[in-house]
Amino acid sequence: MLGYAKVYFHLPYRQTEGITQAHAKGKVVPSIPNYTTINRRINRLDIKIKDVDNKNKDFEDQYIVIAIDSTGIKVTNRGQWMREKWHVRKKGYLKIHVAVNIKTKKILSMKVTDEHVHDGKVLPELVENIIKSGDMVSIDKLFGDGAYDGNDIFRYSVDKGILPCIKVREC
Repeated sequence: MLGYAKVYFHLPYRQTEGITQAHAKGKVVPSIPNYTTINRRINRLDIKIKDVDNKNKDFEDQYIVIAIDSTGIKVTNRGQWMREKWHVRKKGYLKIHVAVNIKTKKILSMKVTDEHVHDGKVLPELVENIIKSGDMVSIDKLFGDGAYDGNDIFRYSVDKGILPCIKVREC
């Protein structure tokens, strides 16, 4: 049963273990396998999930769901101890903005900027790169964290026919 849940929902082994533990909470369960045991057991199985609905498959081929996020990378570690000791401002870092196809886990667009560029300013460029790539696919949904919560991002995505799934601020 865990093997089918892992394959169907595209879960890593640790998340499969976590879901099992969460569902077993408060119930009398003799033992819950850890992720290593789940890995060994699932790799012995031949799990195949058939796609019964052909119309849904055509929809999946035309439309993709993307997730956009960014992360920072330190430029240098040189003199780190001195900066920490004397509370000197850290040196700059590079910011990598990435757009990923959620289903295939393929990077569709990427941009490297410095630390002063806001995530929301880069999103339109990432989406335009995906659209211009010529893969004849349309973007159905766009997932992003709170850094992309802005009226200009919502307007842009709606103008492009993309459903924005962005975490909004609490009021």
